[in-house]
Amino acid sequence: MEVRDLEVAVISDLHLATHASKPKKVLKYLKSILPNILVLNGDIIDSWRFSRNYFPKNQLKVVRQIIKMMEKGVQVYYITGNHDEFLRKFAPTTIGNLKIVNQLVLELDGMKTWIFHGDIFDSTIHRKKRLAKFGAALKGFLSVSNKLINHLLVYAGKNEIILYKSIKYRLIRDKLNLSSNESKILNAAITQDYQTVICGHTHVPKEKVLTVNDKTVRYLNCGDWVEHFTAAEFNDGNWRLYYHHEQAEELQPDELEIPEENHLFQIISKEFACLNLI
Repeated sequence: MEVRDLEVAVISDLHLATHASKPKKVLKYLKSILPNILVLNGDIIDSWRFSRNYFPKNQLKVVRQIIKMMEKGVQVYYITGNHDEFLRKFAPTTIGNLKIVNQLVLELDGMKTWIFHGDIFDSTIHRKKRLAKFGAALKGFLSVSNKLINHLLVYAGKNEIILYKSIKYRLIRDKLNLSSNESKILNAAITQDYQTVICGHTHVPKEKVLTVNDKTVRYLNCGDWVEHFTAAEFNDGNWRLYYHHEQAEELQPDELEIPEENHLFQIISKEFACLNLI
């Protein structure tokens, strides 16, 4: 596999520990780059839907790869998001080449780049958190159903589909115009004299330029790794959105973690034995 040298790579919304996660694609991307700085821009581990019974091996491989990158000297910034908000109590923390922060400002080629997850400007998340968590649970249900459908599609020689992506695109009629949250973010960046601002959170990759009072700021949403498989990359003095594509024959559904019947019976037996019920 060809490995690309980068100055900075920014990825967000991996949602590890959920059925929506696509660890094979994430792992393939991480193995294809060697950045000086890797920014994990929030919602990497999904604590909203986290279960101690679900963190499959292929998702653990993503964690191992990030650790390997740190061992090679890559500086990793973990920016907290709303789904991994449990880490906000630890920010700022430094552990070797890992730094946990709530936001990050990088000065690259004399230009300032402001990076944060983006949920802080989303009033719906904070005012109606129960509704947001219900939406996350509903998406989790669709993810499990989607996995079963994709196994059948691949078996039949068809391409995978992403149900919630299709549904969301039908609900969002005009994705090209700036939302009110994005306008707030861009105006805040202009006030702080940042030339570039990078967010995640919405899962929709975007690239916009806004000029106010002769000040120009560039906005990038680095997308996600459950629907769009995109990243923001900085190299040779420029930021760009990277779209991860694979050949149709390479597409395989991520493993569905269903224990065999005998193993499942053993697990249940141990649980009841611990309670002195059998």
